[in-house]
Amino acid sequence: IGFLSWDNLKPISGLKSILFFRPLIKAKLSQGVTLVVDRYAFSGVAFTSAKENFSLDWCKQPDIGLPKPDLILFLQLQLVDAATRGEFGHERYENGTFQERALLCFQQLMSDKTLNWKVVDASKSIEDVHEEIRALSEDVILCAAQRPLGELWK
Repeated sequence: IGFLSWDNLKPISGLKSILFFRPLIKAKLSQGVTLVVDRYAFSGVAFTSAKENFSLDWCKQPDIGLPKPDLILFLQLQLVDAATRGEFGHERYENGTFQERALLCFQQLMSDKTLNWKVVDASKSIEDVHEEIRALSEDVILCAAQRPLGELWK
């Protein structure tokens, strides 16, 4: 299993990162490597479209054609619960108004029935959240090898 995180790759931004990672992701998948990618396309689309004057469709454009994920996990936590966790509120988008707008954008993305979204209750214990993610992931990994690679939002 390979792990990629966009957070570790901040120096490579925007179109450069898309052009760089698209072939890398496809190459790894064609080698039979299972990739676990933190945030992938969906977080950027949701948080950007939550800003003023950015439509969801416009924000999806750079990611059209990326390898379609076999599973998208949305860890859901009520804002009041998130606010009690350490360091919450220190990032520029960690305020109630913006988080609510971002949640609405995520809900729009989750309405796409061509994608395999699963919502995980992140208010549970770390152990319970881990177990749920493990179970969901293992099931999908076993089935993914039997399916052709799809393309996101095509």
